[in-house]
Amino acid sequence: MKRIFLLLTFALISPYIFSQIKRPEATTDKFAMLLNYVENLYVDSVNSAELTEKAIVALLEQLDPHSSYFTAEEMQESNEPLQGSFSGIGITFNILKDTIYVLEPISGGPSEKLGIRAGDKIIEVNGETVAGIGIKNTGVASRLKGPKGTKVKVGIQRKGVQGLIPYEITRDNIPIYSVDAAYMVSPGVGYIKIARFAKTTMEELKKALVDLKAKGMESLVLDLQGNGGGYLNTAVEMADEFLSGDKLLVYTEGKAFQRKDDRANPKVEGLFEKGKLVILIDESTASASEIVSGAVQDWDRGLIIGRRSFGKGLVQRQMNFTDGSSIRLTVQRYYTPSGRCIQKPYDDGLEVYLKDKEERYKKGEYFSLDSLNLPDSLKYFTNIKKRPVFGGGGILPDIFVPLDTTENSDYFSDLIRTGVNNEWALTFSDKNRDQLLAQYPEVDKFVAEWNIPESAIKELQEMAEKEKVTFNAEQWKISEHAILIRSKALIARNLYNNEAFYKVINNLNPSLKKALDVINDGTFESMNLAHDEMGVKKNNNKSKTKK
Repeated sequence: MKRIFLLLTFALISPYIFSQIKRPEATTDKFAMLLNYVENLYVDSVNSAELTEKAIVALLEQLDPHSSYFTAEEMQESNEPLQGSFSGIGITFNILKDTIYVLEPISGGPSEKLGIRAGDKIIEVNGETVAGIGIKNTGVASRLKGPKGTKVKVGIQRKGVQGLIPYEITRDNIPIYSVDAAYMVSPGVGYIKIARFAKTTMEELKKALVDLKAKGMESLVLDLQGNGGGYLNTAVEMADEFLSGDKLLVYTEGKAFQRKDDRANPKVEGLFEKGKLVILIDESTASASEIVSGAVQDWDRGLIIGRRSFGKGLVQRQMNFTDGSSIRLTVQRYYTPSGRCIQKPYDDGLEVYLKDKEERYKKGEYFSLDSLNLPDSLKYFTNIKKRPVFGGGGILPDIFVPLDTTENSDYFSDLIRTGVNNEWALTFSDKNRDQLLAQYPEVDKFVAEWNIPESAIKELQEMAEKEKVTFNAEQWKISEHAILIRSKALIARNLYNNEAFYKVINNLNPSLKKALDVINDGTFESMNLAHDEMGVKKNNNKSKTKK
């Protein structure tokens, strides 16, 4: 009864959606009658707004794992990373010892223009003391974000300066970057890390490609590990940068929507249509990332390296309500050029679906592909070289790289889980910032030459003890290399920027190491690809569609 009532409520308060659906008039009457009974005859008064929210969620839970409801507040928050900007004061921050610590003023943002620096501590906001009150990330955001053009007063504590420095900051649109890093990872090989598929992603990617080609890039490693996706159109545009002619990049179909093909633009040459291309994926690579990976794989354009991707092949359309809330309703499936739908099964319900990555780990898939059952019904073939590829749940890599757990330990995990590693890196950076930047004005010199001194390692271990992370000599020996690399990467981020973090942490990236080996040792040439686009046009778009 409760479930029927919830579905009924959703039907009646969502006229836009349900007006598009033809249904028997008797069903509508039945819903209307039931709602009338509850409102007028139910023993207690009901909270219509609360029931409405529950009704929407209950209905969508019966559909698929990616149809979802957002309140007005959740809608605004979820859109920010994909819109590519938000309004605020323009800093990245962390909370250290109950104090808001400026990690970096965002380039071109209002804080940077006023002279706010990395290492500054925000003690007051609009006259309110925000240090020592147990403030959380949400509390920082609610105080510092706001509409463009509005002002906020902050009191800054800076090392070596007596008292608080007052600033009045005019909020502005702050960019959210999609390209976390773009640099030459080895002679002739560029590396680009993409965090999300947002409105500004292609602008950033194109700039990165141009810059790297100017530095001599002949081969590219595109890192999509951990990338959960974003806008479908952005994925199409990205694939177009790597594929020539009018090749089919992806197509979508749904009950209410005819098949729609998205193709490369034959009139505009992509920025990297030739040269060795490797895409890195893992179990958290999803959605738009899988579209790009699937298109590159199906056209034999490059190699996919890593572990099987997440498997999200459903397309959501956003529909808004008058109160600012929205639903994102699955309306189509997408298919790679060879006809693969890479959506993994969800017949066993949401809970099982969400635990899929955990189950993959337990079954040993992260260490070997032998655990996978791949029947011939899921087999497809690439469009040019006719290499076998598989659908039915994610993109399978051309070259598998197992999860490396050789340097893992409980001690290392506890350093991360408790935040000790981050806190120590912030404290060390703040204390030694001026000295390190004077000695290493260029990030590459820091990455190549600087190592964490023994005295600082001791401080890290002592800070961990205070947070009840007991030192374990045996586990330290297992994880020492990984702990020091991660710690150095965090310090590099604090001193320089996000790209500096990846220049260090990529020493712990086995898929990247494999990619460099494949590019340089002749493996790439032996993998039966058409990566140089020679002779491709005559075969263009001759693939069979298979479902």
